[in-house]
Amino acid sequence: MRYRILGGTGIEVSTHCLGTMMLGSVGNPDHREGARIVHTALDAGINFVDTADMYSAGESEEIVGKALQGRRDEVVLATKVHFPMGEGPNRGGNSRRWILRAVEDSLRRLRTDWIDLYQVHRPDHRTDVEETLSVLGDLVRAGKIRAFGCSTFPAGDLVEAHWVAERRALPRFRTEQPPYSLLARGVEATVLPVARRHGMGVLTWAPLASGFLTGRYRKDGVIDLGSGRAALTPHRFDPALPENARKLEVVEQLVELAEGIGCSLPELAVAFPLAHPAVTSVILGPRTVDQLTGLLKGAALTLDDEALDRIDAIVPPGTDLYRPDGAWRSPALEPAALRRPVAERAAAGAVG
Repeated sequence: MRYRILGGTGIEVSTHCLGTMMLGSVGNPDHREGARIVHTALDAGINFVDTADMYSAGESEEIVGKALQGRRDEVVLATKVHFPMGEGPNRGGNSRRWILRAVEDSLRRLRTDWIDLYQVHRPDHRTDVEETLSVLGDLVRAGKIRAFGCSTFPAGDLVEAHWVAERRALPRFRTEQPPYSLLARGVEATVLPVARRHGMGVLTWAPLASGFLTGRYRKDGVIDLGSGRAALTPHRFDPALPENARKLEVVEQLVELAEGIGCSLPELAVAFPLAHPAVTSVILGPRTVDQLTGLLKGAALTLDDEALDRIDAIVPPGTDLYRPDGAWRSPALEPAALRRPVAERAAAGAVG
C-alpha cells in the first residue's frame, strides 16, 4: 500500500480508502461481516476509512465505530454531513444549527472523541458558504474535527468557497470528494484542476461506475434488470437504451485493454484514478470481504503511459459517458430556473 499527504493537512493516508456506504441495511446488514471488512482493509495497509451519517441512516457509522474499537489511533477517519436525518425541517443541510447537532451524533455513533476529516456531503445553496466554513472552523478549534472538506461540489462552488475563506479569514475546505472513473471523466475538465490549484486533497468515489466496470455487465451477456443495482436504477443498465449500449461497447474495449496488460477490468478501474496528479486516494466500497480482496489487487497496479494513452483513445479526457448516481445536479438547470414567467418572455417593447 502506498501513502500520500492529504492536501495541505500533513495527514498521511493510503492511496486506497475503505468506503463504507455498503455497510448496513442498504448493503450488507451483518455487523460482524462489516467488522471483518474493516479489519481486512486495515490489515492490508489501508489507514483511511470513509463513511457518512446518512449511510443506512447512521448504521454504517455504528458498524465502523464498533469495528475500530482498539484500533482507532491507526485510522484516519472521515465522515460526512448534509443529507436529511429524520423528518421535519432543520434536520439536514449545511447550516450551523444542523452541523453542530450532526457532528455530535456522528461522534456518538463512531464511538470516538474526534473526526479526522469532516466533509460537507453536497452543496446547499440555501446556506451562505461563510456560515458553513465558520462553524467547521469552530469545530476544528474545539477539537471535534481535525480538518474539513466537501464532496461532489462543482468547480464554481469550490472557487467561491476558497474566495470566501480568504476574504473572511476563515479556514478553508482541504479536500474534495468527486465521482471519477473510466466512464465518468468529466471532473478532469474543471473540478480536478481547481482542486489541484488550491492544494486540495482529492478522494474519488465510484471507480467501478455503479457496477458497470465490475465485468458483470457485458455486451453479449444477459442483463437482469430485476436484481442488484440494475433493479434499483434500470435506466442505467437497460441495453436497449442508446447510452447504455454505448457504455457496453466501451466496456468491451476496456476488457480487451485490461487483458492485454494482465489484469482484470475492476483492477484497471481501481488503478486508473490514481494516475491523475490531483488524486490522493480512491475510495473502494465493497459489500463483502471477497469483493474487497479482489479490489485490493488494483492497489498494486501502476498504469504506464501506453495504457493511459489507450484509455484516452477509448474514453477521451473530460468525457462523461453517464452521470454517476448521486452526482450533484445544479438547481440552476431545473425548468423553473431556466424559464422566465410566460408574461415576461416577450422582448420588451415588442410590436406586431
